[in-house]
Amino acid sequence: TNCLTTVWRLLKNLSEDQQRYEKQLIFEHPAFVKLCQQLLRDSRRMTRGDLVFSLHAAVNIGVPQNTLLVQTLVRVCQEKLNQLDNRCISVLATTLAGLDKDKNVSALQAGLQLLVEQRIPSIRDIFILQNLMKCLGKDAPVFLKKKLEMAVLKEIDHLTFPNALRVFLALVAMNYCSIPILNACSEKIQENVHDAPFRQLILILEGCYNLQYRNVKLFSALADYVSSTACLWDKRQVVLFLSAFETLSFQPSELMGTFAEKVTEDPEFLNLKNLLIVLRVYSRLNYVPRSQKHLFFETLHSCLNKYLPQISNTELLKAVYSLSILGYLPHRALDELLQKDSRDELLLPDDLYKEQKEMMLCCVKACMELDSPSFTKPAFVLTENFSSLVSFNLRKAREALIELLGDENMFRQNVQLPYKYRIDFEIRMDSDRKKVLPILATDDHTDSSVQRLAILFVPLSAFCVGTTHPQGKLAMKKRHLNKLGYHVILVLNKKFQEMTNEDAVEFLKGKIYLENTFPSSEVTVQDNN
Repeated sequence: TNCLTTVWRLLKNLSEDQQRYEKQLIFEHPAFVKLCQQLLRDSRRMTRGDLVFSLHAAVNIGVPQNTLLVQTLVRVCQEKLNQLDNRCISVLATTLAGLDKDKNVSALQAGLQLLVEQRIPSIRDIFILQNLMKCLGKDAPVFLKKKLEMAVLKEIDHLTFPNALRVFLALVAMNYCSIPILNACSEKIQENVHDAPFRQLILILEGCYNLQYRNVKLFSALADYVSSTACLWDKRQVVLFLSAFETLSFQPSELMGTFAEKVTEDPEFLNLKNLLIVLRVYSRLNYVPRSQKHLFFETLHSCLNKYLPQISNTELLKAVYSLSILGYLPHRALDELLQKDSRDELLLPDDLYKEQKEMMLCCVKACMELDSPSFTKPAFVLTENFSSLVSFNLRKAREALIELLGDENMFRQNVQLPYKYRIDFEIRMDSDRKKVLPILATDDHTDSSVQRLAILFVPLSAFCVGTTHPQGKLAMKKRHLNKLGYHVILVLNKKFQEMTNEDAVEFLKGKIYLENTFPSSEVTVQDNN
C-alpha cells in the first residue's frame, strides 16, 4: 500500500506528458506485476485503511477498472464496508466517483450511501463532509443531501477559508442550493478573496450560475478584486471573468471600464473567440465606456474587420447584433452580413436556431434604420392594438390606470409598433405633462405638443443583477422608442405586483405626472444598493 500510494503521490505532481511516460515505465516494470499479484493475494487480510488506499492508488495510477485487481479490491471493500471509519469512507467515496458504473461499483456505491446516511450524525470533520457531498454528487437522494446540509451547518462556525471553498464547490457538485451554507461560505470567500487562485474564482462564479445563487456582495467583492489587480492577470483570464459575470447578468462596471482601456491600448490579444465574448458581454450587460466611447467601438470594429475573411455567417451575425444593440453600426460587417448568400445560409429551413437568428436579423435591421444619423423622429407613428386581452400580470396595472385616469379611453394597451416592438400601455399628454389626453381625440394628431408615454412592465431578469440598469435588449428597446417619439417609463413588475392597490395608483401617478423631471433621452437609472 505504501509503495502504491507513494507512486501515486509522485505521479500527480507531474505534467500530463510526464505522467503518461512514467505510467508506461511503471506498467512495463516487472516489479509492478509482482506488486499487483501480492496485493491481489493479500487483499482480504489487509487492514481497512490499507485496503481503501490501495484501491484509491491503483485507480489513480491508471490500473484499468476491468482488471481482476480493481474488481477484487472493490468486492472486498463491499465485504468490509461496515468496518470502515469516517476517513476511509471519505477516501472510498472519492475513488468511486472516478469509476464507471458496473455491477460491482454500483453495489458498493449503494452500500456506501446507506452507510453514509447512518454515519452522518457522528461526522464532525467538515473536510470529510464536503468530500462526501462532492462524491455522492447530484444523484444522491434529497433526504441525504438534507442530512449532509444539517451536519455542515452544525460545524459552520468553525469554517476556514480553504474549507469554505471546498464546501461551496461541493454544493455545486451536489447541485444543492443551501442558502445558509452558501452565505457562510461567501463571507469567508469575500474576506480572503486575495488568497483564491484564478481557477477557483471562475468555479465559484460558474457554481453561482448553476445553483441560481445571486449574491451581489460576493460578485462585487470578486469583481473589485480582479479590477484592482487587473495588471497581474493575463487579458485572456479577464475575458473569462467577464464571461462568467455575464452569465450571472452582473455588470462589474469598474472592471469593464478598466478592460475597455486595455482593449483600446492593445487589441492584438483579441483572437476571434475572445472578440465574440467581449462583444457579447458588453452588449448584454449594456456597458459603454464613459471616456473614449468612440475609440472603443472603432477598435472592436477594426478587430472584427480583420476576421471577416474567416468568420462564419453565424458568428458574423452575433458580432453585428452585439454592436448594434450598443447603438454602433459596423458598416463593412453589415454589408457582408446582408449579402443574399449570407442570409440564405443563415436561415436554413432545418436550422434549430432559425427563429433566434431571424430575431437577431430583425434587431439589426431596426438598428440600421433607427440608429442611423439620418433618422429623424416621425411626426406620426403607425400603431395597432395587439390584443384587447390583458395578461394576468397586467390586470392590476390596468385597474390602477382606470382608477387614476377615470376612463379606459384615456390609454391604450398592448400596442403594436413598427419594428416588432410592443408596449404594454400608451398614454398621451399635453406638452407640460400635466394633463392626460383622450386617445381617440389624438389618434390622428401630429401636433408636437402631444407627448406619448410608453409604460413597460418588465421582469427583474431584464436588469443587471442588483441594479435597475437595463440589460442590452431592454436598453435598445428604450432607445428606439425614444427615437419614435415616446417617453419610456420602466416599471419593475415584481415590485409593482407586491404593492397594495392604493400604492399602485400613487406609484403610477408619480411616474406619469412627475417623471418629466428626468430627461427622456437615453438615461438609465442605476441603483447600486
